[in-house]
Amino acid sequence: MSSSSGKKLIQIDVTADTVCPWCFVGKKNLDKAIAQSDTKYDFQIKWHPYMLNPTAPKEGVVKKDYYLNRFGPRSIQMEARMTEMFKGLGMDYDTSGLTGNTLDSHRLIYFAGTQGLDKQHKLAEELCLGYFTQGKYIGDRVFLVEAAKKVGVEGAAEFLENPNNGLKEVNEDLKKHSAQISGVPHYVINGKYQLSGGQPPENFLKTFKAAASD
Repeated sequence: MSSSSGKKLIQIDVTADTVCPWCFVGKKNLDKAIAQSDTKYDFQIKWHPYMLNPTAPKEGVVKKDYYLNRFGPRSIQMEARMTEMFKGLGMDYDTSGLTGNTLDSHRLIYFAGTQGLDKQHKLAEELCLGYFTQGKYIGDRVFLVEAAKKVGVEGAAEFLENPNNGLKEVNEDLKKHSAQISGVPHYVINGKYQLSGGQPPENFLKTFKAAASD
């Protein structure tokens, strides 16, 4: 498949949750791979929702308490590992603040996609940066709207105001994509090649090459 530029088109479907640290690690590595190969290929990236905990409270709970309750003593090792992973990517892993329901963030990511897939990809970055490195709460309406404004998404406050906006589309996307997989992040390249987890850039590069040769 070629794009209008004549370069091979690589379409990437990303299924992720906005509170999944490995999803952010995977995004960073995906972006590195894209930067290393954008002279060869054109890229089209589309984000799809996944909810690690659909019943998480909308009002939010203290992140550290939530991890301890859910994972027990293992949460300390998990935090140490993610701190190391984020450090390797030039970021500080911040477990302060709240965690909770991610539905509004997925509604917003869907809405951003209606204004351009490039804006959608940039919004995913802003949301993850805020949540994982700045102690922002993923369910905080003010934070969500600020992130949207930063990447040029218009009308986010009005869109989020109505809880039904984007709900049908997110639920349909959850059924279509989440039902087929057991964890995130999950990537489908050109509808054929699948990768899971926080893959290193070289694995994405190999897959781009394989997809482009089809």
